[in-house]
Amino acid sequence: MTVPIIRVADVSKSFTIRSDKSLKERVVNFRRGREHAEQFWALRDVSFDVGAGKTLGIIGRNGSGKSTLLKIIGGILSPQTGYVERRGRLAALLELGAGMHTDLTGRENVYLNASILGLSRRQTEQYFDQIVEFSGIEEFIDTQVKFYSSGMYVRLAFAVAIHVDPEILLIDEVLAVGDEPFQRKCMERIKQFQGEGRTIVLVTHALDTIRQLCDQVLFLDEGRVVVDGTPVQALREFRDRFTVGTQLTEEQGTRRVEVVKVVLADGSHHPKDVFAPGDDLTIEIDCVAAEPTEDWVCGVAIHNQLDMLVYATNTKDLDIPLEPIHGRRRVRFTFRDIPLTEAQYFVTVAVHPKTGREYHRLDRTTAFRVESSAEIAGVVHMTPSFEVVE
Repeated sequence: MTVPIIRVADVSKSFTIRSDKSLKERVVNFRRGREHAEQFWALRDVSFDVGAGKTLGIIGRNGSGKSTLLKIIGGILSPQTGYVERRGRLAALLELGAGMHTDLTGRENVYLNASILGLSRRQTEQYFDQIVEFSGIEEFIDTQVKFYSSGMYVRLAFAVAIHVDPEILLIDEVLAVGDEPFQRKCMERIKQFQGEGRTIVLVTHALDTIRQLCDQVLFLDEGRVVVDGTPVQALREFRDRFTVGTQLTEEQGTRRVEVVKVVLADGSHHPKDVFAPGDDLTIEIDCVAAEPTEDWVCGVAIHNQLDMLVYATNTKDLDIPLEPIHGRRRVRFTFRDIPLTEAQYFVTVAVHPKTGREYHRLDRTTAFRVESSAEIAGVVHMTPSFEVVE
């Protein structure tokens, strides 16, 4: 039986929440403060194993216990009950600027952070040029860290962490602070670590990143484990709990022509909100005009859960003239063989003149989900043919 590199067994962690607003109030009202203190349980009976060379993603809403769990794995916090076992050198990026001394320069902080992570001065000198080059802040390396931007903090901290040769790397959402080129560089290094057989534990709200990188995903809610399984299992449960049926509609427009109903259906016009790649998707839009209107256009847009525009069109762009409307009219858009990967998608609909202010828009008025057993990253589900040519 393979021994896991990280084992978390029955871990629980609570924090005391007090209503006292200042140290003076706590001293003056010491006895009363103890009586009114509340216990908040950030984690409850959390157990899981991580195998060597695996990448574990931890997901959940804000306040679900993700960062607390990562700090317990890293040894920064101690659990009330349960225990954590881990093997090998660990490097952690748990919060912005952690381990940085603001009055020291970037150069001095490299040596400080590297020593905290277990490198000797000689080893740090060996890696120093590589660390600075990776961080991309060469011209500021002798500037005090208190003058750094948040992105510069992350660049330097990440550069140090990945050069200490860790067997285990803990990452808590800090990469979201860096700019896009640096995030891309970090992702490439993480994939390199995976190829080298290192173990990674990653907390992030970027669900596409979780699906792309992770072998195992832990879904936490209110401090408890909901799912410990594959990315598909955990992400599907997460979306079922917190996204499906969420109405985020915002209405805009003059209401000369109004959208009164939006229905999602399959290719045979049967109502449906869960699809597979390759299914037909129909969006039916009921519009009403209280007075005769000749100039009107109807359009739809589809966004994913990251608010990325997946597709948008309207009857004008499709070169479909609409007859004048007075009363109720139904417009139907049918998309054959939808090439979408598993995710949650939101539909926005609008009616407007060819030019000028919109009559009516419903942002994210309804949602549908695409489910697939295929492990495909990205937005588009494509099935290529394949051959090896000598």
